[in-house]
Amino acid sequence: MSSDSSSITDEMRALIGRPYGPFRLEVSHAVCRAFARAVGHTDPIYFDPGAARAAGYRDIAAAPGYLGTWPWSPTNPENRSFAPEVPTPGFTRGLNGGTEIEYHADICGGDVLFATGKISDIQERQGSMGTMLVITREVEFRDGDGNLAAVLRGTSIKY
Repeated sequence: MSSDSSSITDEMRALIGRPYGPFRLEVSHAVCRAFARAVGHTDPIYFDPGAARAAGYRDIAAAPGYLGTWPWSPTNPENRSFAPEVPTPGFTRGLNGGTEIEYHADICGGDVLFATGKISDIQERQGSMGTMLVITREVEFRDGDGNLAAVLRGTSIKY
């Protein structure tokens, strides 16, 4: 533990800013449609390539929130974490503190994205139940040419 009596250890601090990845994600047509249907979208741009092209997309649009799927194979076992787990001894419970996605380009069926994540911040705060750790992760999604497509920021709370 660091000398300032914080719950944030030197081991935790060492994770901040360290890139993790890149991870290859496939934006498949079938999953684009399934995701759009699951979240209640009815706009044809999420289902019909012709409607999507007429609206200015390259192919069916990926609904907001869908940023691709990990391609599993026996030589590429699933790893569903875009950033390393932060060891939080003494904090046994956790909450999702929210997720936001900033889009920089259209994401469409057939795209392949490469995600690189990092822990961008760890803060200690006092809540009604005592000390909390607020951990922020940031993930950049880039296309095959390296162009930024989206940035996801997610916060988790450990208490």
